[in-house]
Amino acid sequence: MTVRVDTRATEGVALITLDRPDRLNAIDLATAEELAGAWRALRFDDTVRAAVVTGAGGRAFCTGVDRSVHVPQPASPYSLDDPLLRIGPKAADLWKPVLAAVDGMACGGAFYLLGECEFIVASETSTFFDPHTTYGMVSAYESVLMAQRMPYGEIARLALMGTAERLGARRAYEVGLVSELTPAGEALPAALRAAETVAAQPTEAVQGTVRALWAAKEAARTQALAHAPHLVALGNLPPERQTKLFEERRKAGAPRVR
Repeated sequence: MTVRVDTRATEGVALITLDRPDRLNAIDLATAEELAGAWRALRFDDTVRAAVVTGAGGRAFCTGVDRSVHVPQPASPYSLDDPLLRIGPKAADLWKPVLAAVDGMACGGAFYLLGECEFIVASETSTFFDPHTTYGMVSAYESVLMAQRMPYGEIARLALMGTAERLGARRAYEVGLVSELTPAGEALPAALRAAETVAAQPTEAVQGTVRALWAAKEAARTQALAHAPHLVALGNLPPERQTKLFEERRKAGAPRVR
């Protein structure tokens, strides 16, 4: 199992942990299915009224899709299979509030998950970045989701700078991406405390509020995401050229943290 689910983390709160620390909690196909299954299961567990999602190991929350994974694609130019579209709680029709505890790196495909959480608690050593453009890929789904959580200029800079720059936790807090900043290693306890407070409120009112908040941005999100498959198909470099860019990137210097 690459996803651990603890429904007794604290009263009324489930803890979902991405458990691939040796791969910086990158998501392969099995992990994507386990995440989707975990959210679906929580819909039917009345003892759970809120959830926290985090990554194991302390080095990364999640580094997106595992690059070693091959995702078969249909021959039709009008279709695109993206396993990360299923990893978020809203994709599973879960309206119990979900908080994210970020400790370490959160990048690329991690934004699918962060984009469907209610709010983010992060340690001071956390960083956020989007490597897509560096590796010849369009940041479409990720940018759409983060554009609903950050000022336009901030997400534009994050997406366009690629691996050259990382958004530090302090700056992420200043622009509103992160709602609470903690010392290193303290993001998870802080997120669990907040989730326990949320879980103590009447559950019908809480879930209705989550649904109302999501509705406020859902129409724009749906229309924007409808363009994403076509932009990815048009803008992504061929896989062999992406691989070459990945190999070249290993020789580059360390990114700047802002």
